[in-house]
Amino acid sequence: MGFLTGKTAIITGAGRAVLSDGRCGSIGYGIATAYAKEGANLVITGRNVKKLEDAKEELERLYGIRVLAIPADVSAGADNEAVVQEVVRQAVEAFGRIDVLINNAQASASGVPLAEQTTEQFNLAMYSGLYAVFYYMKACYPYLKETKGSVVNFASGAGLFGNYGQCSYAAAKEGIRGLSRVAATEWAQDGINVNIICPLAWTAQLEQFSIQYPEAYKENVKMPPAGHFGDPELEIGRVCVQLASPDFKYMNGETLTLEGGKGLRP
Repeated sequence: MGFLTGKTAIITGAGRAVLSDGRCGSIGYGIATAYAKEGANLVITGRNVKKLEDAKEELERLYGIRVLAIPADVSAGADNEAVVQEVVRQAVEAFGRIDVLINNAQASASGVPLAEQTTEQFNLAMYSGLYAVFYYMKACYPYLKETKGSVVNFASGAGLFGNYGQCSYAAAKEGIRGLSRVAATEWAQDGINVNIICPLAWTAQLEQFSIQYPEAYKENVKMPPAGHFGDPELEIGRVCVQLASPDFKYMNGETLTLEGGKGLRP
């Protein structure tokens, strides 16, 4: 039994994705796997029903946990607050508690220069990223306060370093970073831990980015000094597990960077 047995984690963007060589190709699914190995019951969300169903089947079969898979898409024109509240309602109905919220989901039109970016493309990043984090944090707050829980949000080097062709993505991620800092300040008195991770993992999305936008990929994506990209489960997922540990409560408000071994403070 892991130290998260009996606890519940919501992980957005956790559908199962694979690389061209068959390895895990999704940060969200890598995190879900790491949490499943520690015994946590999971609520996973995403836009792709098939990927969610595949994730649920494999996680329950391999690790003997319960997984609630809920299709959910925060996007322009939708009643997004209601979408998120329904996810949280189902989570509490199924498991009775929320201990961890991991806001991983993000879509964007990476590779498109700022001068060519459309409003629709900009909205894609802002709604799926920044607005989704805002709504999930608000909806989960009462339950995280009750369990003295943890929030893990995802920012990016795109915003830290101003990556070419990633204006909307960078804007969403920097917004998430600012929002997380405020939450860390306001929610510390409630015993809620809030942290940010800026990862660089080799995912199916990054693999496709390298194929579709080779110039932008060459300009933006550099091999970390460690000589390999982060593993979605063994590195990114395990960091998320550690941030749910009571031993890491002192890290409230930190930014963890997994892009070459540098630790950046907010």
